[in-house]
Amino acid sequence: MTMNARDPAAGVTSDEARRRLAADGTNAVQDATPHPIDRALKKFWAPVPWMLEAAIVLQVVIGADAEAAAIACLLLFNAGLGFFQEGRAQATLEALKSRLAVTASVRRDGVWTTQPATGLVEGDVVKLSLGAIVPADVRLINGSVLVDQSMLTGESVAIDAGAGFETYAGALIRRGEAVAVVTATGARSKFGRSAELIRTAHIESTEQKAVFRVVRNLAVFNGGVTLLLMAFAVHLSLPWAQIVPLVLVAILASIPVALPSMFTLAATVGARAVARRGVLPTRLSALDEAAGMDILCADKTGTLTRNALAVTACRALPGFDEAQVLTLAALASSDGGADPLDAAIRAASRATAGPGWTLVTFTPFDPAKKMAEAAVTDAQGQAMTIVKGAFSVVAAIAAASPPAAAIAEGFSAKGLRVLAVAIGSPGALRLAGVIALSDPPRAESAALIRQLRDLGVRTVMVTGDAAMTARVVADAVGITGPSFTTVPLPRDIDTGDFGVFAGVLPEDKYALVQAFQRGGHVVGMCGDGANDAPALR
Repeated sequence: MTMNARDPAAGVTSDEARRRLAADGTNAVQDATPHPIDRALKKFWAPVPWMLEAAIVLQVVIGADAEAAAIACLLLFNAGLGFFQEGRAQATLEALKSRLAVTASVRRDGVWTTQPATGLVEGDVVKLSLGAIVPADVRLINGSVLVDQSMLTGESVAIDAGAGFETYAGALIRRGEAVAVVTATGARSKFGRSAELIRTAHIESTEQKAVFRVVRNLAVFNGGVTLLLMAFAVHLSLPWAQIVPLVLVAILASIPVALPSMFTLAATVGARAVARRGVLPTRLSALDEAAGMDILCADKTGTLTRNALAVTACRALPGFDEAQVLTLAALASSDGGADPLDAAIRAASRATAGPGWTLVTFTPFDPAKKMAEAAVTDAQGQAMTIVKGAFSVVAAIAAASPPAAAIAEGFSAKGLRVLAVAIGSPGALRLAGVIALSDPPRAESAALIRQLRDLGVRTVMVTGDAAMTARVVADAVGITGPSFTTVPLPRDIDTGDFGVFAGVLPEDKYALVQAFQRGGHVVGMCGDGANDAPALR
């Protein structure tokens, strides 16, 4: 029996970890990046290069070796240019990934050590501290943390988590410390399942489709001309020794040998131009595909919004003003910590002129109590207690206030996060005000969506967040159309004129992009989270 079987909190032994690592593989997903040799060969194994290769063969058949060499140079130029440009983009991405290597504090043989996250196995016990990235899918054993899962689930508000809570690889610890046991690694993790969708997702580029249309139309026209030439040659009773070279020349004339090179050269010039503006095209066809886009699926959190909480509204109750409420809330907030909620309140408080309170002691937010406390003295030296936390919790320990309840209900109906602030002696607290927070839209989002609409591109919000929160942001940035809230998405979904798809999982976003494509649309996807990656692919 292993140490892990006796006591989950003790972790596993080094020997057991090695056995599990050999059986289950490393805590990493399969790298979908092709080998450089494979990338180079693919430049010669595609419909457009086949066209040039066919031209080379035909030129050799008719004895035109110089022309065959010239076309071969065009083929090599086309492949080399594409390989070089895409290789630079891949090198930049690899450099970024190497800087983001994750380590973990793991308990092995009863001792805490720091190891690469790739070496974790199921049953390992890890410590999650402030600022750490969750290294695998885990279940908390003890402690309490504020977990930001927005990169994975699209939820814009961090979650207060305690023992028994399950979170995923890639989540960020915003506050607190906890010990957790690893429940899944590598391809078996939530992130790993999304990565498998990324690995298997492929689509033909619009550039290839455009080249095919040109070549098809030329082939149809030149095929007709070639048939007329053959018929005329037979009518003149020309020998076949003369007819065959004539037909080969006619076929060669129908192959636009310079077209692929011109496409590649133009795409390279465009890629270099946008690279100077901070855009990194990983495929040369990306710019052409973006130009043909008519639907943009946009994630909400961190894409249309700032992924940073901010005070949206503050309502003071009788006897207080908004500046006082924000100042009291700031006194009951941690200073300099990583809690985004406390940081938002302190930022809003600095913009107001509050009274001269003095902080004596501060008790940080307790996930079990769902509130924070501060002991303060006012300008006259009178000692008081400030409580800030979830409205239902603070309202339960303070004097009843129907106006405050109505304000809180109105904020909640808009999808905002609601806090209450109370002050007084521990046994006689009264509500000072209600604060609403949200993840506000980026300043440029609304203008960009209007600009896209003017260009004929319809923007659709696709988010894992709640429908109510998504609707508020959609209205703020100008995304129109009803909300679709049935999840998981039906396989035969009719995309219709919906403007918001809320509560969706990574595989739902993937399926939605495919549904739009089946409807004949050129679809763009914009997102910054792991939950967006399959759809981006």
